Amino acid sequence: MTTPALPTFYISHGGGPWPWVEGRMRDTHRNLEAALQQLPQLVGSMPRAVLMISAHWEEADFTIMSHPNPPMLYDYSGFPANTYQVQYPAPGAPQLAEQVHDLLQSAGIATRFDPVRGFDHGAFVPMAVIYPDASIPVVQLSLKRGLDPQDHLAVGRAQEKLRNEGVLILGSGSSYHNLRMLGPESKEPSAAFDDWLQHTLEGTDFEKRTVALASWEAAPSARVAHPREEHLLPLMVAVGAAERDVATRFYHENTFFGSGSVSSFMFSKSS
Repeated sequence: MTTPALPTFYISHGGGPWPWVEGRMRDTHRNLEAALQQLPQLVGSMPRAVLMISAHWEEADFTIMSHPNPPMLYDYSGFPANTYQVQYPAPGAPQLAEQVHDLLQSAGIATRFDPVRGFDHGAFVPMAVIYPDASIPVVQLSLKRGLDPQDHLAVGRAQEKLRNEGVLILGSGSSYHNLRMLGPESKEPSAAFDDWLQHTLEGTDFEKRTVALASWEAAPSARVAHPREEHLLPLMVAVGAAERDVATRFYHENTFFGSGSVSSFMFSKSS
């Protein structure tokens, strides 16, 4: 059944299991929390499933979660004991996993299934804020080692048709991710990269946008903002699946962890 294409999203998912850490950690994420809570309204209808591309899963080939009831993967350390008891009991979607696999294979992209993988925090943390009742099936799709932006743009292109079938494509990472530079020293480089990202994504020359993203390392302060680019690459999948769609920044702040500039973007048929 064909329906109007759902938007795709690139979201900043914040630090660790922040929704379950009260105090300063939770307070730091108040603006992000409000933006994520707004996302169902931006989507406009209830998705039949979510295809999640998390910064926290990399494989030699693009790999698809196929577990019908994915377990939890607490891929963080040093947090309170309660954060290792968090549950997000969303079902998997083996049929969607098969469809994702077939679309990638048809595009000439090598892929495989992982039948045991659980939800990592790049997936379950934002999902618990966006859709807290955990009723929507979720399938995770890994990044590919090497983190080639062209590879990830191509994966997005291969999944575009899912948008017309009620599948919400979410790229989950962070527009600024330098854990060694989160204090005042992050102010200038994070702002410089964030300004470039907004200008690049919100421009309407879509061919230039794709070219610029493929060459993102040339952006101002690129390698300061992303010493390693795994938190940026989910953006490429979201853009690839909406390559000729308008980008809208729906979340931005320049005081994240004190001075950092971070943003989240929606890609839709109309602004």
